[in-house]
Amino acid sequence: MQIGVVFPQTEIGADVGAVRAYAQRVEEQGFAHVLAYDHVLGADPAVHAPWTGPYDVDTTFHEPFVLYGYLAAITSLELVTGIIILPQRQTALVAKQAAEVDLLTGGRFRLGVGLGWNAVEYEALGKSFTDRGRRLTEQVELMRRLWTERTVTFDGGYETVRGAGLAPLPVQRPIPVWIGGQSQRAYTRIGQLADGWFPQMPPDSRLEEARQVVATAAEQAGRDPATIGMEGRVSWRGAETLVDHIGRWRAVGASHVSINTMNAGLGSVDGHLDALAMAAQALDLPRK
Repeated sequence: MQIGVVFPQTEIGADVGAVRAYAQRVEEQGFAHVLAYDHVLGADPAVHAPWTGPYDVDTTFHEPFVLYGYLAAITSLELVTGIIILPQRQTALVAKQAAEVDLLTGGRFRLGVGLGWNAVEYEALGKSFTDRGRRLTEQVELMRRLWTERTVTFDGGYETVRGAGLAPLPVQRPIPVWIGGQSQRAYTRIGQLADGWFPQMPPDSRLEEARQVVATAAEQAGRDPATIGMEGRVSWRGAETLVDHIGRWRAVGASHVSINTMNAGLGSVDGHLDALAMAAQALDLPRK
């Protein structure tokens, strides 16, 4: 099982030195990948009252593709988006950006995608919120063709490409597409389309119910459910608890797990790195 970390988007701030130090220290500590969340815009609660979303206009979010272009030059970590809100972005542009990150990392990239929840963000980016699930399915099909074919002609319900293609193509052809979500429709879509998925629950009976939906959808689509990766997420609550929770994910067959230090009261980037150093030691990760 591959163990990585969640980039502390909401707490790392705008200091480029902190971003660089975080990535380099994470790699030195023996972690295999870094996963970043995505939000382009935050809503102003004063305008959109009553605001109940977990993030707002003051919440820090670095743009994942640009961030990963930077990190690709200074680390050899696998870079993972967890997730890019795909339907609020232009499909061909996402395919191009993903191909570039994959190229710059030498094929160490996983593109996690999902639907998102913030209608304010969709409106500002000029995309429909109500049909985002149907559009995502078509977007994944088009991106895979753009990553593997020199020239593409595609006439879908939402996307149109006529005799065009990406150059350079990515190292991975196609780039692995992982999908997030926590609904029956999301689990079905994962089984039908995804190379892997990000469960939004702990490894308990709810996970088993979701896995069954994923497996059934995969089998109905002629796919082997065993080939679909699964990345768990564990929040930092101390080294002993962390080891126990990671063990639970290992026991249910997770292929990957990420350690999330956000909202743990760790303060500066040094606090996040100190916690991850304790985690790496408790997990006996090989230092680089």
